Amino acid sequence: MRGILLGLEEEVFLTQPDEPSLESLYYLARLLWTDPRFYFVHTDSNFARGEDVLRGVMGGVEVSTHPCSSPAELVADLAARRRALAAACGDQALLVAIGHLVQGETATRTCGLHLHLGGLPDPHRSYRRLARFLPLLALLTASTPYSEGSRWGTSYRLAHSYALGSLRADPYYRFQDLILARRLGTLEARLFDPTWDLRRIETLIECVLAVAMRGPDRELNLDEYARLRHQAAACGYTRELAARYRELADIHPVDEELFAVPPAETIVTLVRRHGVTGAYSALDNAYRGGSLVPDRLPRYRVRPDRVVAGLLGYYLPRLPYKARKAWQEW
Repeated sequence: MRGILLGLEEEVFLTQPDEPSLESLYYLARLLWTDPRFYFVHTDSNFARGEDVLRGVMGGVEVSTHPCSSPAELVADLAARRRALAAACGDQALLVAIGHLVQGETATRTCGLHLHLGGLPDPHRSYRRLARFLPLLALLTASTPYSEGSRWGTSYRLAHSYALGSLRADPYYRFQDLILARRLGTLEARLFDPTWDLRRIETLIECVLAVAMRGPDRELNLDEYARLRHQAAACGYTRELAARYRELADIHPVDEELFAVPPAETIVTLVRRHGVTGAYSALDNAYRGGSLVPDRLPRYRVRPDRVVAGLLGYYLPRLPYKARKAWQEW
């Protein structure tokens, strides 16, 4: 669609082998200095807040794409970002694309997949159109079935992350599922979990674009949205969401099974078969372009020098930019 640009921000955990550490900053520094002009703006680091720091300070890392003109081009760019991050990590960390770690219950240590649409002819109309289908579309990438090591639902992150929330009357409020982004001037869908599966991500982008341009323009029902959002996070593919799927299929044909069996179900199977660390190894293998089977574990030992190198080579140089970015977003 002419004039429309698409972008992705993907957050993943770098685990060693089952928890991230501040060494994640070292891998971001290595990535940054492969292309400073690009990765200074197109990477970020996330940290736990409040009491969550007792479970670990480091959260996920973020890498974003160039603006792209089609779903296929955007996914190809994302695949290139993944290869670059994997090369920066080498065999020292597992790249785990899920919304929340299996162990723990930390609402400020979550990872997301944020999709941006720019150049829309009527952003407010696209906002209303997309909001109608967002809870359903969240199932395409929902990958957070655990909290404190126990089965929780489909997306613990969607239900509990501090950076998300059911829609408000103000579309510019930052911490909700769908926003009109002040800094970038885009329509930003923030509720999606990350997933290793690039085919699912391409399907998601195609669906979002089709709905934003051709979906029904109806008044936003905030109570209905909150109800369907809760169903998607806690229960998965419900009868009400199936009805919404039939509406979507009239706009953009898509396989119903992708919603009925979200990535969370695959992660539950991996954890049952291989344990937490084995599941993370399988997710790392798939993220790097291999099969969804355990492949290797990082040869990890504590390296304080790498933490220092990451702070000096990545975090501190970007701190002024990060502060300005946060101010602009509010």
